[in-house]
Amino acid sequence: MKYGCIGERLGHSFSKEIHNALASYEYELCEIAKNDLDAFMKERNFNAINVTIPYKEAVIPYLAEIDRNAKAIGAVNTIVNRDGKLYGYNTDYWGMSELIKKMCLSLKGKKVAILGTGGTSKTAFAVAEDMGAKSILKISRSEKDSSLTYEELYLSHSDTDIVINTTPSGMYPNVDGLPIELDKLPNISGVVDAVYNPLNTRLIIEAKKRGINAEGGLYMLVAQAVRASEIFLDTKYPAQTTEKVYQKILSSKQNIVLIGMPGCGKTTVGKILAEKLSRPLVDTDELIIEETGKNISNIFEESGEIGFRDIEQRVIKEKVLSLSSSVIATGGGAVIREENIDALKQNGVLFFIDRPLEQLLPTSDRPLANTAEAIKKRYEERYPIYCRTCDKKINLGTSAEDTANKIIKELTL
Repeated sequence: MKYGCIGERLGHSFSKEIHNALASYEYELCEIAKNDLDAFMKERNFNAINVTIPYKEAVIPYLAEIDRNAKAIGAVNTIVNRDGKLYGYNTDYWGMSELIKKMCLSLKGKKVAILGTGGTSKTAFAVAEDMGAKSILKISRSEKDSSLTYEELYLSHSDTDIVINTTPSGMYPNVDGLPIELDKLPNISGVVDAVYNPLNTRLIIEAKKRGINAEGGLYMLVAQAVRASEIFLDTKYPAQTTEKVYQKILSSKQNIVLIGMPGCGKTTVGKILAEKLSRPLVDTDELIIEETGKNISNIFEESGEIGFRDIEQRVIKEKVLSLSSSVIATGGGAVIREENIDALKQNGVLFFIDRPLEQLLPTSDRPLANTAEAIKKRYEERYPIYCRTCDKKINLGTSAEDTANKIIKELTL
């Protein structure tokens, strides 16, 4: 390996795609067991590498020199081999700083709570300190490194202004994780989450519901990778490189989620989008039919709407939640349950296909929309929910292809 990333588990990593978008070198992901780290570092058979959990501190004894940021933080995430000597850097500092600047989030004079005590936590501490935070709290379940417990945070520091999560809580594949109870911190004005997979963790979704300025870790990941690549190659990229690569990776990873009334054209538009964008199409109603071996009407007859919604929620959680880079056509009533919306938003952008009521026709295979009266009732019930939960509202085009093109245009804005 000449260039790459080492860590214990890298199945969730986007680093290869980011570096491939930056330069022409071959970048590899190399999972290393803890017992094998010593041999790998002593062999030094690489030009330059990134280092991730749990080795950001463990690699330091093998380095001839480390830069000022890495030394102050006590963690290294970038190593360059120069004539057999290893030099360590911390570009996470740059990445987190750039993310906070992108959010237009001021830490000056604020009380900042940092969740976790690992290498990224130390980076967050240094960034918060340099950005003028009034006080910085380290929060841990184990009370290590003089940190406070979560209970102490809630009890004695409910006036905390900013939360920075550096724990793996909420990270793929354990995407249900929620590291903190935001309702116990009523003064919060900003949430920064270093987790980037999923794109929006439960923490970010819950923060945004409360109107809090919140952002996941993808921009941080890209910014630190840009700086690392500059160090790898001893070069300097143009100022807009981080934003361009970030947008490229974001758009490639996000799901396109179609919501709207039965008969608005979600499946037809979805098929066109999938073909145009070379993405898989996932239809949640089709997944339900595969799961149960029954059509939608039979499920409603046997289990009622509540029974159907329970199946729908389980299918979205188990088979859709972890997807990325897909086109997802949902059932008309999927938006009724908040849990479904949260799951779809973790990796998705929700497009509401707004077809006028007079153009929605009843069909026998839709139990709750099989008459004009039933459609009108569902429309009045759900329209406000579609508008509230969607990220983009798409007025129905002159054709399904026209509607698909409108969505593609929104994706590229």
